[in-house]
Amino acid sequence: MQKPIDLYFWPTPNGWKISIVLEEMGLDYETQLINIGAGDQFKPDFLTIAPNNRMPAIVDHDGPDGAPIAMFESGAILQYLARKTGQFGGKNERERVAVEQWLMWQMGGLGPMAGQAHHFLKYAPLMDPPQDIAYAKDRYRGETARLYGVLDRQLAQGEYVAGAGYSIADMAIWPWASLWEGQQQTLDDKPHMARWLDTMAARPGVQRGRALFAEKRATPQDSRASHKALFAKKP
Repeated sequence: MQKPIDLYFWPTPNGWKISIVLEEMGLDYETQLINIGAGDQFKPDFLTIAPNNRMPAIVDHDGPDGAPIAMFESGAILQYLARKTGQFGGKNERERVAVEQWLMWQMGGLGPMAGQAHHFLKYAPLMDPPQDIAYAKDRYRGETARLYGVLDRQLAQGEYVAGAGYSIADMAIWPWASLWEGQQQTLDDKPHMARWLDTMAARPGVQRGRALFAEKRATPQDSRASHKALFAKKP
């Protein structure tokens, strides 16, 4: 009997990417919780799977040639699962290029910029001592707004980010875009993004992936004690 995929996970935007894709693909998986607020990401056993001490990660026991494979980096995992299943990665080379470029846009642009917006708007002012840095807040809030403008213009051309077909690019972008309010953004001038957010949120696979261990998700106010594990310098 084939073993389920091990998903190393915590309910964050990057974690949701993989819980969503596993649900959408109908793949069997078991969740291994990595409590990033408690420092689980630095434990030696996890580092053998994810040497960059970040989740999500997976172990697919039915990897290439039937041998297990461990993977880290959410974008790489999405591409691997799309190739493995033949789902959501584009049906031809032109579609694959569209999906991959928007996946890279999320990995290199929206994820880092929205993540920094979250950090400086929500976490840094609560640190000890507080780090309420106006320049950083304006910088990352503004760059996130620019990126959402790019996304809105792209979505004016099709139902989903990479065109007419739902893809891993949508699954990568939605977890961050769904938190637009916490990034101090507006949808008033982004009707296409607003429509897409609603379309995504209505998908059962997205709902199930987003709900995975949702009760463990904490706000910065609830988890101030976790800041050392989250932001301390580690080797």
